[in-house]
Amino acid sequence: MAITFKTLLTLIKSDMYRYEGKRGIATLFRYLLFRKGFKLTFYFRICHYMTLKGRRLTQLPFKFMYLRYCRIYCVDLPVTATFGSGLYLGHCFGTVIHPRAVLGKNINLSQQVTIGQANRGKLKGVPTIGDNVYIGPGAKVIGKVIVGNNVCIGANCVVVNDLPDNAVVVGIPGKVVSNNGAEGYVNNTDY
Repeated sequence: MAITFKTLLTLIKSDMYRYEGKRGIATLFRYLLFRKGFKLTFYFRICHYMTLKGRRLTQLPFKFMYLRYCRIYCVDLPVTATFGSGLYLGHCFGTVIHPRAVLGKNINLSQQVTIGQANRGKLKGVPTIGDNVYIGPGAKVIGKVIVGNNVCIGANCVVVNDLPDNAVVVGIPGKVVSNNGAEGYVNNTDY
């Protein structure tokens, strides 16, 4: 995926807007000081951009800050993972994302979420997650599953099967309990 500096700025602005529906330089500095999730996504976006551009040397100060926050918040969020615009990390502690995971735009990730790989069987591979998806605390999405758009994955749910659009999923293994989707959970998407 080709990414320009303008695209990078757009991604950072969309991530910022997802928190309170605000953007601007004052909001950026306030979020960098006080919003743990935004702080992490800010440095993730810059390191992801510089990795794709092959700018290893100029990346070092940002990479240092990024790795520092990953360590402080116990987050494994590799810069090779792909996220669309509007990433929201409400409580980012203990989150683990596979390096080849592909997540769409307007994703809400809660604490202790795992997006992981299965190494054998019909699930061998990495998840692909659609747009406007809420993933609740402690939820796990494992293997080569496709999660549709506007999906709500409940707390501590384990997803090992494909999910259709607008599904609400709970339990171990995850079962679709309604088709109300993530409305009300994924907010401030009109950036």
